[in-house]
Amino acid sequence: MGDNKRKRGRKPKTPTPETLATTSASPPPTTTSAADDDDAVFSVSNVEIIDPKSPRRGRGRGRPKKLPKLSENGDHDPPAPADSDPGTAWEGGARVVPSMDAVVKVFCTHTEPNFSLPWQRKRQYSSSSSGFVIGGRRVLTNAHSVEHYTQVKLKKRGSDTKYLATVLAIGTECDIAMLTVDDDEFWEGVSPVEFGELPALQDAVTVVGYPIGGDTISVTSGVVSRIEILSYVHGSTELLGLQIDAAINSGNSGGPAFNDKGTCVGIAFQSLKHEDAENIGYVIPTPVIMHFIKDYEKNGAYTGFPILGIEWQKMENPDLRTSMGMKPDQKGVRIRRIDPTALESQVLKPSDILLSFDGVNIANDGTVPFRHGERIGFSYLISQKYTGDNSKVKVLRNSEILSFDIKLASHKRLIPAHIKGRPPSYYIVAGFVFTAVSVPYLRSEYGKDYEFEAPVKLLDKMLHSLRQSPDEQLVVVSQVLVADINIGYEDIVNTQVLAFNGKPVKNLKSLASMVENCEDEFLKFDLEYQQMAVLRTNTAKAATLDILATHCIPSAMSDDLKT
Repeated sequence: MGDNKRKRGRKPKTPTPETLATTSASPPPTTTSAADDDDAVFSVSNVEIIDPKSPRRGRGRGRPKKLPKLSENGDHDPPAPADSDPGTAWEGGARVVPSMDAVVKVFCTHTEPNFSLPWQRKRQYSSSSSGFVIGGRRVLTNAHSVEHYTQVKLKKRGSDTKYLATVLAIGTECDIAMLTVDDDEFWEGVSPVEFGELPALQDAVTVVGYPIGGDTISVTSGVVSRIEILSYVHGSTELLGLQIDAAINSGNSGGPAFNDKGTCVGIAFQSLKHEDAENIGYVIPTPVIMHFIKDYEKNGAYTGFPILGIEWQKMENPDLRTSMGMKPDQKGVRIRRIDPTALESQVLKPSDILLSFDGVNIANDGTVPFRHGERIGFSYLISQKYTGDNSKVKVLRNSEILSFDIKLASHKRLIPAHIKGRPPSYYIVAGFVFTAVSVPYLRSEYGKDYEFEAPVKLLDKMLHSLRQSPDEQLVVVSQVLVADINIGYEDIVNTQVLAFNGKPVKNLKSLASMVENCEDEFLKFDLEYQQMAVLRTNTAKAATLDILATHCIPSAMSDDLKT
């Protein structure tokens, strides 16, 4: 489950120094939140790497140094208690041993889309990870553990049977998935895991799962070392997270983290692998888990975490505060820009000072009180809400305090971080392959270091551009399938299409519609960098069928463009 969180505007000498070890799945996209954090939580690459190919230099405390591939092969594995009868727990020294029979092994077969050749899929592959049983005949695991799944099976501890599972919901942003099993035999003798409260710093945690290095259940222990808003590598979002010093290795993804009372306080989902870091693992805490579960129960599906569609600036400089008309006792953050597609754009304006959210005052650095002696980014308050909820914000505008009620929603960037299981869209005419750009597409084209290898203009749009309408897409010529009709255009690769026959291209569907219905003599495509591609309409459309047959492409457009 590795990922890399982008460090804006800077190319590190060694790209993406940190990798993530968890289940096996394809590397998720990376993004930034709408609000800029100056201290990047971490940068990650290859969130859910299957093969243990990144050597780990660090070694766990008190253990002899092991081989370089240790980062994914089990680290230490304090033996699970031998007496793990379902639901039983003994009290020894005030520590309750969690019932580990609720922890299951997840087997998934994945078939990923081929974003570079969008009319086909990649070769299927398999992965294994962890999960655990909760109430209501449901199982939780990580979203990246079942990403692009074609089949999911679960195996209980001590069983030799794999049970077919049904995926009920996948929460890409929070990296949680919910499964169920129809076979009643699977649920026999299994007590669901109970959830506990958010732990405090230095509280002991025990991570249980099926990491690489063996087939049996593994237990690693540690303490909570940090609680803050952190980057969720797979979801390309920033939500509340726990940092622990227990080993989290490939295959641990989706396994529960228990406290001393034997209740679940989180889900293991990613770790930081870097030569300067040792034993840094991350856990999805119970507030995020309960948000996912209640969202599913409330709506019958996962609707996501809402965001405030703004980008903001810290107001720590006294001269800046004075120039914006703030009094000495006023604190807040300056709104830099607003997503035009967000409802907030109707009431908020750039250079408004956001003073409070739902009655909680926001400090000049963008933090709010969290617990005793702790502060946290105010995006935490937003993430506690649900899509469609109303919130009250207070802003300072021209030295006047104004209050607004805002309906919260989830928003997408111009270049989305995920396409959430849908096959990629494409359109082909005369060998020109048009597609909409997404982060998975950039990764497919330029590899895991796409943030440094992709064209600068595409990266700039990925990082900074906002959609002007809800259905806007960035359409590019992905490649040109060589044929006699397109001689001279072979070198056009990943170049944005700005207009067709003088009309702006808003999205891929509008482009396909304009080309299909074109009765002009020529097809004229205005491209980025002042390039132009011109084809004679009749011969271009006639040549398309031969090109499709040559490359064994079943259709000139994806199914979603046909409706």
